[in-house]
Amino acid sequence: GPPCPTDRLVLQVSAQELLEGDTVTLRCRGWRHLGLTQVRFYREEKDLGGALKGTELSLSPMQLRHGGRYRCGGLVTNLMSQWWEESAPVTVTVHGENPHPNAPT
Repeated sequence: GPPCPTDRLVLQVSAQELLEGDTVTLRCRGWRHLGLTQVRFYREEKDLGGALKGTELSLSPMQLRHGGRYRCGGLVTNLMSQWWEESAPVTVTVHGENPHPNAPT
């Protein structure tokens, strides 16, 4: 059969290519049978804080300097044991000069 995934946590990003001013939603997902609490999000090595809605964090407005490698971590619970787990990093790119400005010219 297919190999089992080795990552117990996966960081899902609403878009990996963004424009300045966009909103991005980070979502930390665990294996179906694992409980996930105390979720934290990181950009490079900076702690962005905990999830506001369980396992999600929205960042807005995005700026050029917000590009980089994002990951999440959380306390995973399975039956009688608990441990800290972290996702693999996901690279997010932010582009400048929005080609569709909202302001009328």
